[in-house]
Amino acid sequence: MDLEKLKTAASTLPPNIQFKTYTCESDLLPAIKLIERDLSEPYSIYTYRYFVQQWPRLCILAHDQTEDECVGVIICKLEPHRRGYNEGYFDTEEFLNRGYIGMVAVGKPYRQMGIGSALVARALCAMKEEGAQEVALEAETVNLGALALYEGLGFVRDKRLYRYYLGGTDAYRLKMYL
Repeated sequence: MDLEKLKTAASTLPPNIQFKTYTCESDLLPAIKLIERDLSEPYSIYTYRYFVQQWPRLCILAHDQTEDECVGVIICKLEPHRRGYNEGYFDTEEFLNRGYIGMVAVGKPYRQMGIGSALVARALCAMKEEGAQEVALEAETVNLGALALYEGLGFVRDKRLYRYYLGGTDAYRLKMYL
């Protein structure tokens, strides 16, 4: 992953868009509204708190200073992930630090401005700084905008997950090795 390329891409945003990491509960409510409006899956408040209380540095909000509103959010985590291999007679286990992008949302009037790419780039840089070796996420197979964004940043499709979402739609698991 070329961190400099990601940082450069994220620097071409309108000057009124500012980024900040999660600091307190008041940051969460506008993010939840944005996610509920744009994502297909419902999440409970406990799911959001699971992420933001353990990995606040990996939960980033984009804020329009002019309109004084949250216009984008990314919520991530980073944990050790066990990877097992069966190599003939010998079974081996390896642990690696896997980042996970749980939710990304950008308000419709703010799409196609680079905010989504900037949020993902900032999260990837933060995960890399914290020792992530790979990052995974799921995206609906019909969400062509999200797939283009992630693949444009260097994610590759790892596998198709049939009927992954509650509505019965399929997902792709995408990965990026850092």
